[in-house]
Amino acid sequence: MSVRARNESAWLLDAHGGIPAELLEGMRRYSDAEELDAVIVGAGAGGATMLQRLARHGWRVAALEAGPFWDPETDWVSDEAGSHDLYWTEPRQIGGSDPVPLGSNNSGRGVGGSMVHFAGYMPRLHPSDFRTQTLDGVGADWPLAYDDLCPYYVDLEQELPVAGAHWPWGDPHGYPQRPHPVGGNGEVFQRGAEGAGIRAEVGPVAISNGRFGNRPHCIYRGFCLQGCKVNAKASPLITHLPDALAHGAEVRADCMVTRIEIDRRTGLATGVRYQHDGHEYFQRARIVIVAGYSIETPRLLLSSTSARFPDGLCNDHDLVGRYVMVQGAPQTGGRFEQEIRMFKAPPPEVSTEQFYETDPSRPFKRGFSIQNVSPLPITWAEHVMAQGHWGADMRERMSDYVHWACLGALCEFLPLADNRVTLTDREGPDGLRIPHFAYSQCDNDRRNVEAAERVMQEILHAAGATETMTIQRFAHLVGGARMGASAEEGVVDRDCRAFAVPNLLITDGSVLPTQGSANPALTIMAIAARAADRLAADPTPERRGTS
Repeated sequence: MSVRARNESAWLLDAHGGIPAELLEGMRRYSDAEELDAVIVGAGAGGATMLQRLARHGWRVAALEAGPFWDPETDWVSDEAGSHDLYWTEPRQIGGSDPVPLGSNNSGRGVGGSMVHFAGYMPRLHPSDFRTQTLDGVGADWPLAYDDLCPYYVDLEQELPVAGAHWPWGDPHGYPQRPHPVGGNGEVFQRGAEGAGIRAEVGPVAISNGRFGNRPHCIYRGFCLQGCKVNAKASPLITHLPDALAHGAEVRADCMVTRIEIDRRTGLATGVRYQHDGHEYFQRARIVIVAGYSIETPRLLLSSTSARFPDGLCNDHDLVGRYVMVQGAPQTGGRFEQEIRMFKAPPPEVSTEQFYETDPSRPFKRGFSIQNVSPLPITWAEHVMAQGHWGADMRERMSDYVHWACLGALCEFLPLADNRVTLTDREGPDGLRIPHFAYSQCDNDRRNVEAAERVMQEILHAAGATETMTIQRFAHLVGGARMGASAEEGVVDRDCRAFAVPNLLITDGSVLPTQGSANPALTIMAIAARAADRLAADPTPERRGTS
């Protein structure tokens, strides 16, 4: 099937690449009194994909999104400080021995979710990621195999579309668009990788390299993390929502879902309670789909208590909120005599997955990937300050910004049961209890990060860097409601159906049992697209989907 035949979003946009006013004004609007075929909580990577796929199947479906319905032309700015409204910054507590800051690089607010401000990097997981316990004795085996998601990877890479060179790692494959030209930061990576004997390739990025439908070509303005005003970078807001709206779906923005209701007699979900403009509403639905991500999904489930679920919805085996993972994401900068101007072009361009798999010669299991990254001045100032520079010294170093290149690693941290989301006794502005996220690294995690830092320094020095500095960071929350082969191993099955409530699905990053060393957006979308196909083929709530 051609891309346009299964998802016409790119051709529904106006001549400037935006969502036409008539499409928004003509959006179907359901009433709370109607029982929908499905109500979806969240309109990010997983929620928007589900919405578009189910609408294509003829379902009466609505997505409730806590944030606004963005207009890229008027809401987004080419300004690092002016983009903070894109992030989810409501009160949260963090703890553990290695607390993870929450906000700009691991959450999203508004229609499109965190993909609105993600860097655009769109790799697949490797086949080994689905069998880490069997192959390496760590992590967990998925109830899915790589081959189950591969067709969805291919479809979505075409729909976004993804641009990149032929990919030699994992399951070798090509991409629908050629790789983008490489800017100064990417050239540093290529030169250093060649000098260090490391293979690096260009891409894959979900940024249009050429006109795609009514989507324009990337103009290399470098503000991918601030929302792409020209709509060359993919986000569900433009890649899946237009087609969903054209097929009768509804998106309700500024609607915070606070609770999932369960019928006492049948044990099935009946709909969701949500807040909008200071009032509470209840939307009835035959099937409830949660796509809120790794903090808000456990928070919603834990908040939905009842006589049947006194410890939280679907929490019979104390798995809700557990096994939340981040990736170690250190960034190493290198100073060069010549100007690099790393802020020009998309933040990620060149990558290597040479160190992705377990290597018996290393003192840890699993591995890491490396990309070039391009912190803008405010973020770079935070990096410089973290090294102890301040005052006149910091100003001098910031004036040197154009001489620096920067690489970033994604290190696979292992899923641990005590890395979890729980609820505090405090309430936030929405009246919900504030979540607490505890995170601690294990020795394997620390050794992984140390190895990645050494490789990044080696690449930069091989490229001619006269000085390097490394910042410790985290990225990409996943886990918290993971899938498993049984109710004792996971909250949902391989089709994303909850074991405890068969007409409740979860289709966001919280279902991932492991995370690999890849950015998770493409895998989240692929899992959601597969779940939509399975649900449309067999929507009966009584089904206990373990096949």
